[in-house]
Amino acid sequence: MNGTGLGSRLPWPAEGQASVYSEEAGFLGTSGWQDPTPTASIAKVMAAYVILRSHPLANGEAGPMITVDRAAEQEAHSSYESTVPLVEGHSLTQRTLLELVLVPSGSNAARLLARWHSGDESSFVREMNTMAAELGMARTTYADVCGLDPATRSTSEDQLALARAAMDIPVFRSIVARYSTRLPGVGRLCSTNKLLGRPGVIGLKTGTTTAAGGNLIWAAHAGRPGEEALVLGVVMAQRPHTGLAEARTAVRAASIELISSVRRELLPPDRRWRVALFSARERVLHLAGWLGYHGHYYWSRTMARARAATRQARTRSHRHP
Repeated sequence: MNGTGLGSRLPWPAEGQASVYSEEAGFLGTSGWQDPTPTASIAKVMAAYVILRSHPLANGEAGPMITVDRAAEQEAHSSYESTVPLVEGHSLTQRTLLELVLVPSGSNAARLLARWHSGDESSFVREMNTMAAELGMARTTYADVCGLDPATRSTSEDQLALARAAMDIPVFRSIVARYSTRLPGVGRLCSTNKLLGRPGVIGLKTGTTTAAGGNLIWAAHAGRPGEEALVLGVVMAQRPHTGLAEARTAVRAASIELISSVRRELLPPDRRWRVALFSARERVLHLAGWLGYHGHYYWSRTMARARAATRQARTRSHRHP
C-alpha cells in the first residue's frame, strides 16, 4: 500500500489494485502493483469522455439525433457482452446514447457513438489513446471501444485520473448518477452499478470480464453534512479468471469497505463515534432480524412436524386398538 495519514488507515483490498482521491484531502493512496490490467467495461468512461469533449452537452440538452446502423442492431443480440436492444433506422439523441453506454453499459451503443464520431471504430480508439496521453495515463492502452478485448489495459491510478477529468463535466456526472434510463419503445433499463443507493454514492461505472475480474470506478460524497467533498476510487482485478458473479461480488465488497471508511474518516472527530454507533446498531438489528426470522421459521417447522407426528400416532391408535 502506498499511502500516508488517512490513506494508511483505509481497508485496501488484499488483491488486485486500488486508488482513492478526495477533493478535500487530495490523493489518499494506492494498493497493489500498478501493472496494466484488463479494464473490461470501465473503458466506456473514456469513450464517453472523448464524445463529450468533442460534442459537449449542457445539462438538459439532448444533442443531435443519431441513426442506429445495422451493426448496432446485430450486436444487440450478442451473448458475450452487455448490449441494449437497438433497432436499425431508429434515431436516438446523443444524450440517450450516452446514457445507454454509462447506465446499462450498452457496448453496441458505445460502438455506434464511436462510428458516428470518427467514421470507424479504429479511428475512435486512436482518439481514446490520444486523450489518455493528454491526461497523463502513461500505463493505459485502449485496443477497443468497450474493453472487451483484454489488450485494453490500464491501472487504478490512470483510471482515477480519467474519473477526475470526467466528473468535471456536469452532464457526465448527472448520467452516471442515474439508477436507470429509458429506451424509447423498450422501457426502463437499470444501471449495472449496484452501489447506487448506498450512503454517499453518486456514480460511476462497472466492468467485469473473466480476464479482468471485477473492476469498479466509484464516486461518493464525504465530509461534514452540507459541506461534503467528492471522493473518487478505483478498484481493479478482483477475482480474475473466476466466475463473473464472484468477481462482481468481490469488487463491490472491496469498494463498499473503502467508501464506508473514507466517509467515516472525513467526518469531524465529534461525529465519528455517532457513525460507528449507528453502524454497530444496524449490524445488531440486522443480526436480530435474521435470528428472529430464521428462529421463527425453524420453530414453526419443528412444531408443524410435532403436530403431524401426533396426528399420525392418533390415527394408528384408532386403527389398532
